[in-house]
Amino acid sequence: MNDIIHLLPDTVANQIAAGEVVQRPSSIIKEMVENSIDADATDIQVLITDGGKTCVQIIDDGKGMSETDARLSFERHATSKIEKAEDLFQLHTMGFRGEALASIAAVAQIELKTRRKEDELGTHIRICGSKIELQEPVMCPVGANFSVYNLFYNVPARRKFLKTNQTELTNIVNEFERMVLVYPQISFSLHSNGAELYKLPKTSLRQRIVDVFGKKMNADLLPIEAETSLVNISGFVGKPEAAKKKGARQFFFVNGRYMRHPYFHSAVMHAYENLIPAGEHISYFIYLSVDASSIDVNVHPTKTEIKFDNEQSIWQVLMAVVKEALGKFSNVPTIEFDVEDRPYIPVMGTTQVTGKVPVAASVTYNPFKTDTRRSQQQSDWSALYKGVENFQLDGQNQHKGKMSLVDSNEEYIVNSLIGQGRQQDELWATGQTDGDGTSPSDFADIALLPHFQYKGRFIVTPFSTGLLVVDQHRAHVRILYEEHLERIQKQLHVSQGLLFPELVTFTANENIAIEAILPQLECIGFELTSLGGGTYSLQGVPSGIEGLAPSALLHDLVYAAIESGLSVKERVDSALALAMAQSSAIVYGQALSDEEISQLLTRLFDIPSPMRTPDGKMVFNVINHKIIEKMF
Repeated sequence: MNDIIHLLPDTVANQIAAGEVVQRPSSIIKEMVENSIDADATDIQVLITDGGKTCVQIIDDGKGMSETDARLSFERHATSKIEKAEDLFQLHTMGFRGEALASIAAVAQIELKTRRKEDELGTHIRICGSKIELQEPVMCPVGANFSVYNLFYNVPARRKFLKTNQTELTNIVNEFERMVLVYPQISFSLHSNGAELYKLPKTSLRQRIVDVFGKKMNADLLPIEAETSLVNISGFVGKPEAAKKKGARQFFFVNGRYMRHPYFHSAVMHAYENLIPAGEHISYFIYLSVDASSIDVNVHPTKTEIKFDNEQSIWQVLMAVVKEALGKFSNVPTIEFDVEDRPYIPVMGTTQVTGKVPVAASVTYNPFKTDTRRSQQQSDWSALYKGVENFQLDGQNQHKGKMSLVDSNEEYIVNSLIGQGRQQDELWATGQTDGDGTSPSDFADIALLPHFQYKGRFIVTPFSTGLLVVDQHRAHVRILYEEHLERIQKQLHVSQGLLFPELVTFTANENIAIEAILPQLECIGFELTSLGGGTYSLQGVPSGIEGLAPSALLHDLVYAAIESGLSVKERVDSALALAMAQSSAIVYGQALSDEEISQLLTRLFDIPSPMRTPDGKMVFNVINHKIIEKMF
């Protein structure tokens, strides 16, 4: 029998490694800029063509390389950063695996010109598909000049998965922003197809954030700082009034490296609890400094997921630091009174002692009794209340961990509501009846039944199988989404001119997106004229958005387009329609008349699929009469 195990050729092994290291043009920029930073560069230039698919060029003024080092740098696992496995846990540099250049060279054409300060001549190397085609001396500045051409030219299956130029450019800008926010002491520039997107001089951290994201960001930043034996924390968090539904800038860095960390994100958001509306997000730029041996950055090929030894303790410190910043700068709303209208507040006498409020103790309460329960009636009403409050549990599980199920009866009721919501969802999709004989046709005359508004959020009405509960905001979003989507697709929107044109400024990343979706914005009804430098003159807005801030709505639409991706028109149309609907829908707490409720229900159940909003949140649910009967 012939042997079946064999060693892969180096070219194939390098291409396989490239699948982890080089995912798109932004991966090249990340790896090479990190190498420039490790080379002590003080000025780094990034130039890209066609979203990086045609060319990516990185120029730095760092140490440069000798002729031998320049040749060895393209060999797999060639690195100056580590010598033994233990060095992986004492990393103080960026790139360290020695895979980047070898992987890039396996799937692209590379040209390198580099020179050290002590050398009179530099080295010029040209590589195609891991094969060195040219190596010669050359006159060049101190530092390194890498040019990467035609990414995935020899792997067509990989190249076809690259997105449009605008999408790849957006990914490059995102990666670029993550790096420049860590090194304000280094000057950076970014050019795309000859146009300058960023020119960032050496500056302070706060000014670097402002240079990247605009002058408005400066007034919204609160500094944070703490030094402990476990972790040092510094950076900035946003003021509560600067919270927004979309477009929040959220960055974590550890030891100078960008990272994603949902657990630490929850610590920041916990500090803002009850300070910002539900569903809104805050911007933050948080820098952690820990002992290099207490983290492992080698858990993910892109090194953006980092493992900590003491995550729970750091969580507590982080939350306390953010809370301290919010309290120190008095960002809790206060009530101001005019001098003449100031209410009379009696002053307590200095000799008066405030007594304790008497509390009646329950002699029957035993905290160690395992079957301790509330009265059945109180438990049942509590379960019904929780069922109504949390009926909108959706795929995002936004209330997970927040429900307090006091006994198994309440747990049964709430789980029944959730399960029933899923059944209703499937019911509407299939048009079939459930066990009680309920079908979508039963909702046809729902607006004619008695109804009332509950807590300024829900519309409650009796139904053939129980109680129908509708989330008024989500219902209106579902209705408006269908209307806006139809108008976008049929280009039926009417523009309403502004008496005074408004100037709207976008960051480089936002400007990339708005250039891509400008025709669709014009179809919606926006009239925009570019003034250069990411600034636009807004001269007209869609009719029917009275009461909304046009500039804020524009930014929401841009971020909706960025999040949905810019390569598929239908997806962008859907994102724009949803953003318009969410911005103009009735808000929670808005009182509705009987006529308005009837009209809302009629329009909702005229939609083919009214069960959920376009982003998957439940619009209505039915509390079955069997659930209600079990309470009694």
